[in-house]
Formats: sequence, structure tokens, C-alpha cells
Amino acid sequence: MRSQPTVIVLAAGRGSRFQGPQHKLAQPFEGGAPVLVCTLRRVVASQMSVVVVTTAALEPLARSVVASRDVVVLPPADSQPGLGMGSSIAAGVEARPHAPGWLMMPGDMPLVRPSTLTAVASALQTHPVAYAQHAGRRGHPVGFSAELFTDLVMLQGDEGARRLVARYPSQAVDVDDAGALIDLDTVEDFAAAQRHQQQHAVVGK
Repeated sequence: MRSQPTVIVLAAGRGSRFQGPQHKLAQPFEGGAPVLVCTLRRVVASQMSVVVVTTAALEPLARSVVASRDVVVLPPADSQPGLGMGSSIAAGVEARPHAPGWLMMPGDMPLVRPSTLTAVASALQTHPVAYAQHAGRRGHPVGFSAELFTDLVMLQGDEGARRLVARYPSQAVDVDDAGALIDLDTVEDFAAAQRHQQQHAVVGK
């Protein structure tokens, strides 16, 4: 059996669109657990290795689920030029340079099922890029094979990996998981996700 890719949980953004009382990743979500903790629990349940790229403010949440060695702390995104989604991806990949691939998982997607992560990981065995797709819509995670290491570590600023998905042959992995499309950018998103979670309270599938 081939070794599994590493899941990189991206949790260093400002979350500026979320107008709640605290950072969206610290908001209580499932059973009172913060959003980031819920996301990490699902990632850990996939039994793949994980690296969390986050800030000092959110580091304690990450370390409540994963080991300290699996947490990469970056300065806040607005503290200096050149920080953003791209630099977070690069930092996560650099932390596990010898992985057979990497799955990019936003920290604000606590409803993605572990089985969705493993399905995308399986597709990476035969494709350079793979991503979850539900009901014809592209979702997360998005996976990249080891051959894209140089492209990934060169990302910077707010430049995400979308152009890599367009440049290389990409495989859509159809999943019966609406959670692959649900992120929590706004308070309204948060409320809708909680309703979805209550209606589909099946953990670990």
C-alpha cells in the first residue's frame, strides 16, 4: 500500500468577512467545540498525517488536537507584505517536503467527511491534481502530488493554487458529501452550516 499524502489545514487567514464576536475558527460549532477543532478532528479521523498552518492566536486550538510538531505558526496575514493563502500553502508543503503529496484543507470547513479526504488522496496515486466534487461543483480538499512540490513552495501572498489546478491534468472526485462545499466565510454561512450539521449528524463517514 502506498503511503498517504499529508493534509495541510490552512488556518492562518484573517477571516475578515466573518462579522462575529471572535475569529471564525474560534467560534463554537459542534458540541461547543471551535470550528478549527471540528475540522481537525475530521482530518485526524482520516488517519492521514496533518500539518496545521496557523497564527499564534489560534495555535492553542490546533495543539489541542494535533502535536506541536505538526503546527506551523505564521505571522498574522495583515502584519507584513507577502503573507496570504499562497504563503500558507508553501509553508505547509515545506514542513513536509518528502510527503508523496498534499491535500489542501481550509480550516473553516468542519463538515468535510474523512471519507472525502481519503477519496481525493486515492486519486492522487494516478493524477497530479485531484479535488472533491459534489453535485457537479468543485469543493475541498484539493490534492497535489509530489511532482508539484516546486510549484507549491513558490506560491506567495494571496496567490492560491487555482492556477495549478488549471495548468495540470486534474481529476474531479465525485463525493456524496455536501460538506465539501460548505465553508464559513460569513455569519450566515455559519448558521447554514449548523443547520446542515444538525440535519446530517453523522460523524466519521
